[in-house]
Amino acid sequence: MSTRLEMSSMNKGELVDAVAEKASVTKKQADAVLTAALETIMEAVSDSDKVTLVGFGSFESRERKAREGRNPKTGEKMEIPATRVPAFSAGKLFKEKVAPKKDE
Repeated sequence: MSTRLEMSSMNKGELVDAVAEKASVTKKQADAVLTAALETIMEAVSDSDKVTLVGFGSFESRERKAREGRNPKTGEKMEIPATRVPAFSAGKLFKEKVAPKKDE
C-alpha cells in the first residue's frame, strides 16, 4: 500500500503573509525583512561565504567540475564547463520536521 502525499507550494506573497501573522508585524515589514534576509544570503554565498542557520540549514557555493554531456536534441557529445553553483544543506531540526523518526 502506497501513501500519496499532496504537494502544494507557497509563493513569496503567501510566505510574507505567514511571516507577518506569526511575527505579529505588518505585511510590509515582513516583506522588507524577508527580502533583506534573502538578498543578504545570496550576496554572502556569491562571495563564497557559507551562511549557517542552526537547525534550519546551510547555504554555500560549490564547485561543479567540468564533465562530458550530450546535446539532448542531437545526442552529440559536448563538454560542460566547470562552474560554481548555489547549494543548500538542510539542518537536523529541519530534516526531523520533514521526516519525523518513527518509534521503533
